[in-house]
Amino acid sequence: MTVRWTQRYPRWTWLGAVAILLALDQVTKSFFSTTLALGESVPVTDWLNFVHVLNTGAAFSFLADAGGWQRWFFIGVSTLVVGAVSMMCLTQEVGPLDRWVGAFVAGGGGGNLVDRIQIGAVVDFLDLHWRGIHWPAFNLADVFVVCAALVWCIASMKAPPRQPKPQKAPEELHR
Repeated sequence: MTVRWTQRYPRWTWLGAVAILLALDQVTKSFFSTTLALGESVPVTDWLNFVHVLNTGAAFSFLADAGGWQRWFFIGVSTLVVGAVSMMCLTQEVGPLDRWVGAFVAGGGGGNLVDRIQIGAVVDFLDLHWRGIHWPAFNLADVFVVCAALVWCIASMKAPPRQPKPQKAPEELHR
């Protein structure tokens, strides 16, 4: 029976997945940043626009108008999260699901971290809306992190496997 390369080298597979996710995020942000003017919106469907906006805050533009200190705060938080997840996935014996979810957290968090370091804000380009109500703009890195969090939440609700009760030795049964 042959062991797949991904099973034999899970840490290299993880690094490759993070690199691909990070690159995909950065390429899409670069594309929309160079194709659309800042603030421009292009309708795609009745519920999706491509936009070019910068978010100096966190999710839902949290702390976006905080005066500038938030850039360094979010760089620090992102570095801690991406660093901790990376250390766990690379140094611990974690299961395949946790390793894949960790790759999405590191790839997405790393993508937004690169933006914050380079330009001081995160490039967002996806705008979902319905009947004039717009969800805050987001990017692929955000999608990666949210999907990872949802998978972790769903996986944590699964009941742990039952442990068999220890069998008593035959001599203990006759006491």
